[in-house]
Amino acid sequence: MKHCNVSEMTTMLLPLTTTGARLVPVAELWTTDMFVYHIGHRSNDIGGAHKWQPPPHSSPAAPRLLRRTGGERRDVGAPAAQHRRVGNAHAAPSQRRVVIFDRTDFGRSNLSLPEGRCRRNPQDRALQVDCTAHSAEYDVARNAFRPLSVFTDTWCSSGTVAPDGTLVQTGGWNDGYRNVRAMPACDDEDEDDECDWKETQDALAANRWYATNQILPDGRAFIIGGRRQFSYEFYPKQAAGGSTTSVMQMPFLVQTRDPEENNLYPFVHLSIDGNLFIFANNRAVLLNYKTNRIVRTYPVLSGGDPRNYPSSGSSVLLPLKPNPTHAEVLVCGGAPAGSYNSARNNGTFVPALTTCGRITITDPAAAWAVETMPSPRVMGDMILLPNGAEVAIVNGAVDGTAGWEYARTPNYAPVIYRPDHAPGDRFEEQSAAGTERMYHSSAVLLRDGRVLVGGSNPHVCYNFSGVRFPTQLGLEAFLPEYLDPSNDAQKPRIIDPSPAGASTSVTYGSQMTLQFTVPAAAAAARRGRRRGGGGGGGSGLGVVAVTMVAPSFTTHSFAMNQRLLFLEVTRTAPVPDRAGIYTSSVTMPATAVLAPPGYYMVFVVNGHVPSEGIWVHIQ
Repeated sequence: MKHCNVSEMTTMLLPLTTTGARLVPVAELWTTDMFVYHIGHRSNDIGGAHKWQPPPHSSPAAPRLLRRTGGERRDVGAPAAQHRRVGNAHAAPSQRRVVIFDRTDFGRSNLSLPEGRCRRNPQDRALQVDCTAHSAEYDVARNAFRPLSVFTDTWCSSGTVAPDGTLVQTGGWNDGYRNVRAMPACDDEDEDDECDWKETQDALAANRWYATNQILPDGRAFIIGGRRQFSYEFYPKQAAGGSTTSVMQMPFLVQTRDPEENNLYPFVHLSIDGNLFIFANNRAVLLNYKTNRIVRTYPVLSGGDPRNYPSSGSSVLLPLKPNPTHAEVLVCGGAPAGSYNSARNNGTFVPALTTCGRITITDPAAAWAVETMPSPRVMGDMILLPNGAEVAIVNGAVDGTAGWEYARTPNYAPVIYRPDHAPGDRFEEQSAAGTERMYHSSAVLLRDGRVLVGGSNPHVCYNFSGVRFPTQLGLEAFLPEYLDPSNDAQKPRIIDPSPAGASTSVTYGSQMTLQFTVPAAAAAARRGRRRGGGGGGGSGLGVVAVTMVAPSFTTHSFAMNQRLLFLEVTRTAPVPDRAGIYTSSVTMPATAVLAPPGYYMVFVVNGHVPSEGIWVHIQ
């Protein structure tokens, strides 16, 4: 069954929770392309499991959002992590909600807009009057969806979470090229018109289709690239107390465009010196965006093969230590030069790249160190896990490239990368997934430590049968090993600030106190108390760390604004006369260069096992 409604989805991660060292089903979506974790809710009952966790199709409570396919109705999915088509994902400060959106102009979805509302858009390529939703909010705790209203086309767009928790989505295609859409952080009770998308026409200075966003220390979004756009701009256009800027040309984007493009959705990371590391195709520069000057040019990544769309690899800024003096970037996967045209013109699917490049971007003499993954991967997603010791690599294929039908063999095996291990001992394959996640799949970290995974639609239209890789609209959660039940006794639980309460506000360089318990330590303390040994301490407590993770907007194999920082722990001690209860005092990052203003998930880590996160707002 085929329906011409291209699966493109964006999701924002709102404060939420989930688990993973395998994949388990979570829900079914009406569409998938971008995910965002949304900020503003106060529930953390999300559940967990080990390895891969599928959506609860057999549960009576499971939502069934249907998309019409011809004359039939068909279940089409559950939340996924922000990714393009079939799931753009974004994480914003809400306790448990993910915002999802899809492109608007290829027909009806099976999720109706409420109260008989319809979208009337004469620019739409398929339906000028459409009474179905192309965006939804997924409540992880309740396993329920709420339709949202998107007016113009969001296809292959980008996004960020603003400092106040508003999900800001930029660009798209057709009538959406220059538009900006915003969704505020909402409370559980806010389910009216105020808790929905609001569009601003022509808010951007240039068309932004396949662009990348990065939040800046002043809270603005840096927006770079897009098809045939060799420039960058800012949104809002004017910084607080600053001057208005428009489009800034960037010759580097011209230089990195080859006959297959291979420089769309460039990888952008904010360095600890305030400059922007920008990787496109097979090389990178360090940009001073304030002066529009390249301050460092890095060597070409060994091998010279492309890593950006459509030869889609992935990239992360590796976790930052307290008061960091250096920063490293990891780029993994991609496709050999010529792979896109080989698949498109000849039906030949070239094996994807097996290599990763790792570089210290703060080193004036920086050089790439090349590592080899367990298997080839293109269109993979890389997610920083909250223990700060691991990177999850999920989704994608072992051959071909991104694009319509341009890959043939799924890569079912997630991989864990441990950056602090010795070279040669950093990669470990995990339990295989049961569902292919090809072009237009996505992933996003949840507050409970799971990785939400969704999407896969390599077709120009939705196609659910009679094809090699049917459109996938179900959501899964990848459960890292730390969520295995064998680690439950070591898992911290933050009790103050309360995970069920409102987010905590902090300032740069301030002190924050976290109170938490660890089951094994509590049990040991109770045993000690029975033996007359006091009860303030006990075994079961390992090395305690505290991490903070920014919500990301994931699409096309890149989690924009993904950032993990270790906080300086100044003291961890048992609470007197409270068995198994501890406090940790931490120092927040000193500046907005290290942690741009906004919402972060904060985790207590016992050894390698993280707690469920709490939302903290820093400014």
